[in-house]
Order: sequence, then structure tokens, then C-alpha cells
Amino acid sequence: MSTTDANADPLAALGSLPGVADSVESVRKAVDRVYGHRIMRRRSNEITGEAALRGARGSAALSGADWALEEVRRRTDFSGDDEARVVGAALRLTAEAGQLLSIWRQSPLRVLARLHLVAAAGTGDEVGRPRQDGEPVDEPTVELPLPSAAEVSGRLEGLAELIIAGGSAPALVTAAVVHGELLALRPFGSHNGLVARAAERIVLVGSGLDPKSVCPAEVGHAEPGRAAYLAALDGYVSGTPEGMAAWIAHCGRAVTLGARESVAVCEALQRGAA
Repeated sequence: MSTTDANADPLAALGSLPGVADSVESVRKAVDRVYGHRIMRRRSNEITGEAALRGARGSAALSGADWALEEVRRRTDFSGDDEARVVGAALRLTAEAGQLLSIWRQSPLRVLARLHLVAAAGTGDEVGRPRQDGEPVDEPTVELPLPSAAEVSGRLEGLAELIIAGGSAPALVTAAVVHGELLALRPFGSHNGLVARAAERIVLVGSGLDPKSVCPAEVGHAEPGRAAYLAALDGYVSGTPEGMAAWIAHCGRAVTLGARESVAVCEALQRGAA
């Protein structure tokens, strides 16, 4: 994360960038529409389950496995080829994220290591730890310059300190920074995009913005397409106020689109119950 603000709470400073307050307000209204739906009062577990499935599908699509939702729903074996393994990793991460909420605020680096372990589903020495100098990174969808292992270590420590310290930044801002920083750093040898989007989910749920995890931002990140996603990431990596604000706005639209998806699910359930 790059910012020229000397404030002790740089995440809160990002919340004052032009347009960010509007994004935060739009997200809050979109989330409230889901939670205010009458179906949520009776069938929230179903909405959560459906949001998890759709979120995993969206995250996998951004990592190169763009499967139809019904194919993700139907399949039981995710070990057959590269795309199947990506979808399987996305599903595992979505399930695991909810189990790590209590640990995140105390030890975010431990959570990130666990997320990578779950995604990679391997036993190699490189699994579940940040990469070292000279180790390759398999992240073909993100073509930005790769930071050194030393820079990765320092920036991860800084990010963890910000999360542990808390602060007054809106949940959207914190989630966007966590997501953007992990994509920019690509701290692991693989599955960095999947891990970044799972971490964003943890922030949105753990902050209380979306406590039932029914507003899958992954859906909203995937809907405009990978090119739009990567263009917004370029703004984050630039470190300029305009670029950072554009990335936060992009993340806000993603949550809003995810909320809209769940409202549609609520409406479909309501029609079926009528």
C-alpha cells in the first residue's frame, strides 16, 4: 500500500479520498437491501450457502476457470485438470474463510498462510508461507512487476499491523486495501488471486458489514470481466490518490453487485414459496 499521508491511521485517510464516501454509502444501502428482505428472516442459511457457491464461481473465473454456475453446483470431483483444481480451491477457500474470522484480527498473517495451505492443497515446503527470492510465482492472470521477497515481507508486516491496530476506516476501505495489497504482492507461489479475494471476504464479514456472508464481492469482481478487474488493480498499484480511490470504488461496486445477486436469489425463493 502506498500513501503519502502521515496520519497514524492511513486506512482512515484513504476513506477521505474523493468519491470514497459515496462508495461506502452505496455499499451500505445495497447490503441493507439484502438484509431487509423478508426471505432473509426465514431462510438466511440458504442465502449464505448460495452466496458462497456463487462467490467461489466468480473467484475461480477471475483465476482462469470460468465455469457455468450449474457446472460448479453439479460437479463433485475437482481434481481432473487445471481448471477443475482452481474451482475446487475456490470452493475450499470460501468454506474455510468463515472458520478464520476469530483469528484474523489477532493474527492476519497466520490466516493468510492457512488460506494458501487450503488453496494449494499440497505438502511442499513452499505451501503456506511467503515466497523466497528466486522462487517462481504461478499467477498468469496478473502480469504486474513482481516485488522482491524482502518487499513482500515488509509490506505484509505493515498490513498485519494495520489490521491488528484496528482503526476507524470503513470496512470497504480495509477490504479493498487487503485485496489490492495481496494481489500486488503475490506473496505466495500460487493461488494469490483466490487468497486475496478470500481475505477480502473475511474483512467484509468480520467487520460486521456483511455478517452472514450474503453479499459475495467475488461475483461483482467477475461480472465486469477480468480486464476491468486488472485495470482497477493498476490504479491501486500506482499508489496515487486517484488510483487508490478508483480501486476502492471498484471494490465497492463488486460488493454492490454481489448484494444484488443475493437479492435476486431472495426473490426467486420468494416466488417459489408463493
